[in-house]
Amino acid sequence: MTGPDPAAPGDATAPDGTAPDEHPAKESSAEETEEHDQPQDAWAARRDLVDHSPRTMKVGSHAAFGGGYVAGDQHGVSGGRVTGDVVMGSKTVHHWTFPGLSTAASASGEIPPTTLTRLAATFVTADDAFGDLVDRLRRERVLVLSGARFTGRRTAALMLLHRLGAAPVVALDRATTPGSLAEAFTARPDTPDGTTDRTGAARGYVLCDLETRRGSALRETHLLGAADRLAEQNAYAVITVGPTAVLEDDVFPFVWRPPATEDVLAAHLRVRAGEDALPRLLGLPAVKEFLDHGHQLREVAAFAQLLGRYAAGEATEQEVASFSLASLENQVREWFEEDETTVHLRDKAFLIALAAFDDGPYALTAELGDRLYDFLQQTQNRSLAADIPVFGTHIGKRLQLARARLSEGEEHTEWGPVTQTKAAFHDERASLVLLREVWTGHPSARPALIQWLRRLADDGRPLVRTRAASTVAVLARTDLPSAMALVIEPWARSNRFRHRLVAVNSLTLAHHIGTPNVPRILDTWSAAEDRRLRWVAVRAYALIGPERPAQALAALRAAARELYRHTGDPDEFDVETAGELAEAVVLLLLSPASSEVLDDLRTHLDDDRAVHDLAVGGFVSACGRTRDDERHGVPLVLDWYARAATDENRAADGIAHLWREALGDPHHTTSALAAMRAWVLAADRSTTVEWALAALLPRLVTTPTEYQRLSHLLHTMPGEDGNPPPEVAARLLGTLPPS
Repeated sequence: MTGPDPAAPGDATAPDGTAPDEHPAKESSAEETEEHDQPQDAWAARRDLVDHSPRTMKVGSHAAFGGGYVAGDQHGVSGGRVTGDVVMGSKTVHHWTFPGLSTAASASGEIPPTTLTRLAATFVTADDAFGDLVDRLRRERVLVLSGARFTGRRTAALMLLHRLGAAPVVALDRATTPGSLAEAFTARPDTPDGTTDRTGAARGYVLCDLETRRGSALRETHLLGAADRLAEQNAYAVITVGPTAVLEDDVFPFVWRPPATEDVLAAHLRVRAGEDALPRLLGLPAVKEFLDHGHQLREVAAFAQLLGRYAAGEATEQEVASFSLASLENQVREWFEEDETTVHLRDKAFLIALAAFDDGPYALTAELGDRLYDFLQQTQNRSLAADIPVFGTHIGKRLQLARARLSEGEEHTEWGPVTQTKAAFHDERASLVLLREVWTGHPSARPALIQWLRRLADDGRPLVRTRAASTVAVLARTDLPSAMALVIEPWARSNRFRHRLVAVNSLTLAHHIGTPNVPRILDTWSAAEDRRLRWVAVRAYALIGPERPAQALAALRAAARELYRHTGDPDEFDVETAGELAEAVVLLLLSPASSEVLDDLRTHLDDDRAVHDLAVGGFVSACGRTRDDERHGVPLVLDWYARAATDENRAADGIAHLWREALGDPHHTTSALAAMRAWVLAADRSTTVEWALAALLPRLVTTPTEYQRLSHLLHTMPGEDGNPPPEVAARLLGTLPPS
């Protein structure tokens, strides 16, 4: 009798990596589980990883995590990183105060004239319509501005009144309702006897974020009554509302569009640093980066203040460079530190889901966000069921909160690309910062997040499983011990291939974004007694191997030798891992490190039987891969040979040598001849393939036996689907040297 595995995670999990009470109903039967949980081909699994990984973990367009591969396509998993310590490391320690962070005050009060003067000095508009808007306000007395928060709508309201000369300007209580609007514009006792002086200068009123709801909509009658009261006082008013405000059809608000951030920044810098300093400040790399990240106007104003201090020698270059990320971190903290009345728990769940599925289909993000909301609600109050409205969710309001956008784009599927409506943060760093904040700043959310991730790992959609892996990769970069114990290791020890593949992708992407010690984990697991851990290690070696091919191949050879120790006992031989080792060689051969891998395989080919079978078996399998995975596409290894032979590259010798070894080895002759037969059929459809094969075949004949084997193949092979022999076979036969 043995005790618990000391390497297993401490929390209660089933062998398949799920909590005891969270098995999906669809997997209630062993037969159904077996049917839907088959090991995915390593080549296809890598394609899914490339297709569905988030934009923060890609390099270039539809990239392969850096580099090309032997046929020029992008399918490797190695190379550059777009994240790093600046995003994934410790939180930035700077704290900034953003002007206009709060909404309108809760009580009425006069706006200081100095505030209006300061705002006028830096005010810019998106177009030339502002003058027309001033004229409209002069005619109608009351104007409604509609716009999102932090777009400058309040400043625009104040500037409209300022341009009219309406002073003083009074900010009205935000609790004012549409029905009490006229009453809010009361006459002020300007004269000693308390009567209203209607001959003096006009006055202004501003009401920010008028509260409207069903049953209390803003109507034209409200505005007409307000206009009459304002005319009596020689006053004007501007009301701001959000994009989801409840307005009657007879109310026509002006939709406020924020000016360009660069124009706003330039206007502020002219005031703070002067016109002469403007070109130098706007040309700073940190300023260009800031403008590229879609910051809010309140952050632009704060940045201008910092740049003014920098121009005066009162702030450092590092403070300027760190401002953009610091403001993003402040926004994320603001989202999750706000109470339920400001940011609902369901909205917070959507933000987390958007971080996981950034630039993915909106409908999928919303669906899985609601599932996370259910888990979070159970953590917060198990006695209350999550209240998820089936209809009525306003997409615009959600995206406004998340500072995100909708766009049309292609999503890869197993049936080809399809067009989807996608949701993405304006600032691509937001997903990384948000996940780090939730995992480390709000640990009470961890149980719900872990349940959610486990559910995602069971999903039938490759995109969902890949994003579960990328999310865990970010968590591992932030807190490797917790991510390993709570998520990755239970997946790696699962009996389900689907879970283990998510563990593979998690470790691969974690390594890609700079998580330390991933190779050490794989080295340990490759020698583990648990064959499930060995399976995960081999798959992951194939993905991260291109950046360290010598170490990866050494680990694969060691694993192969360990397998061959049990060849005398068929029950002990791990056929599953043997197949994975061969697939790992395929991925490495067709990776950015192809030349180094080929040289290594040839160097160690005769070390022992295990290593020989690993190299030859992997090479033959690689010969079966075609460009873009087309059934009759160009064979990748043959295309590699053609280019290497033209360039007099030593890779051509290596390919020919491995072909001769494969054809002459009784263990591999059958599969090698099948691969060669497929190449001949491909040559029948492509002159390019025929010329490449005609160049290769003579180098495969160095003995009479080799001539007889290939000659017999070309003499006897049938065409596809029982058709007559392809004509190209006779032409290729003529390329063989005499017996």
